[in-house]
Amino acid sequence: MPLLEDGRLVADRWTAIGPDDALPATGPVIVPLARIGDGLARNSNEELGVAIPPDAEIAVLRTALPRLSLVAVTFPSFRDGRAFSQARALREHLGFAGDIRVTGRPLPDQYEFLLRCGATTVELPDDADPAVWALAHARFHTAYQPAVRGELAEGFGLRRLLRV
Repeated sequence: MPLLEDGRLVADRWTAIGPDDALPATGPVIVPLARIGDGLARNSNEELGVAIPPDAEIAVLRTALPRLSLVAVTFPSFRDGRAFSQARALREHLGFAGDIRVTGRPLPDQYEFLLRCGATTVELPDDADPAVWALAHARFHTAYQPAVRGELAEGFGLRRLLRV
């Protein structure tokens, strides 16, 4: 699947494994949450990522986060926004500084919101047009909610100044 970072396609160096797949001996690997123990048992010099389901509490990753380079959050459909909350909680509450990858079926219109919540890469569905995603990334320059990336919201300071 194509991988989008900051509005452009990038090479995906990670291997995602399923619940019954063999764990590769070397290379960056993304394991399902149920197999995080297997991933943590690998050589600590190898990069490790974990894919969490939408109903997972991110607090279960607290002890593993120092070892993780990537956390993948999932949109089973564009209407299920739990991945927004998971990404934001990973950044704000747990201080995760690694890659937050979005998988599943997000929409291009959600791209800027994903970035503002802390996502760094989006795994596009095979049938997605990357140009539409790049356009969505360049379309909006004003936001009214604060971002975990340190960007200020456009209207935030104005509302405070006017005491609205």
